[in-house]
Amino acid sequence: MFAQPPSPSPPPIPELSVDRSSPVPLYFQLAQQLQAAIEHGALTPGTLLGNEIDLATRLGLSRPTVRQAIQSLVDKGLLVRRRGVGTQVVHSTVRRPLELSSLYDDLETAGQRPGTRVLVDRLEPASAEVAAALGLPEGEEVRYLERLRSAHGEPMAYLRNHLPARLLDPAPDPVRLEATGLYRLLRAAGLTLHSARQAIGARAAGPAEAELLDEQEGAPLLTMERTTYDATGRAVEFGSHLYRASRYSFEFQLLARG
Repeated sequence: MFAQPPSPSPPPIPELSVDRSSPVPLYFQLAQQLQAAIEHGALTPGTLLGNEIDLATRLGLSRPTVRQAIQSLVDKGLLVRRRGVGTQVVHSTVRRPLELSSLYDDLETAGQRPGTRVLVDRLEPASAEVAAALGLPEGEEVRYLERLRSAHGEPMAYLRNHLPARLLDPAPDPVRLEATGLYRLLRAAGLTLHSARQAIGARAAGPAEAELLDEQEGAPLLTMERTTYDATGRAVEFGSHLYRASRYSFEFQLLARG
């Protein structure tokens, strides 16, 4: 008889601890620690955590506590239950603060391994909308970029940007555009980005957008329009972007009036 191969060891789980004397429910403490491990890369997408019984045993908690913690992360889209497999980590939702930063920088800071595919890079006449945003005469030549931004190889956003034609001169080649973020290129060109006007909305994905973003036609998409200004008050970029609502959210900090 052939010897049975040893069964695979359970996946490593970062050190977790709960404070049983705390008024915070144990399931919530566990969920918060697992979420932090996912968002900081200690638990990578695709990691199998095993089933609830195994997890409860390994963590020294009751099965209902573990089940409630897992369900809260399943509801957030951080974990998924797979029949016959167990609980698996999926890509975390990107939470972007409302500040003047680029998606590329935000993804990199969050450890999300940003990637870019340049779809369009051309000079074209400014439409009335673009001309008004950039403070240029209608029909004046502007540079138009279309890019698909990904995280961990998964599509995240469809980015469309208009810039004054000679703002980046010489124009960066597609390799540079795919290797870094647009704001980094603007700063490298000596521009000081000072402020922006931004509008956020939502709509359903059309056929072409759904295909690009790996979503179903009609899936909800977040929209963002932003005009960015440099330290002199000059408009240097007008962006019109689409984000997957299933993978992306904006965070607001609200202060009460005194």
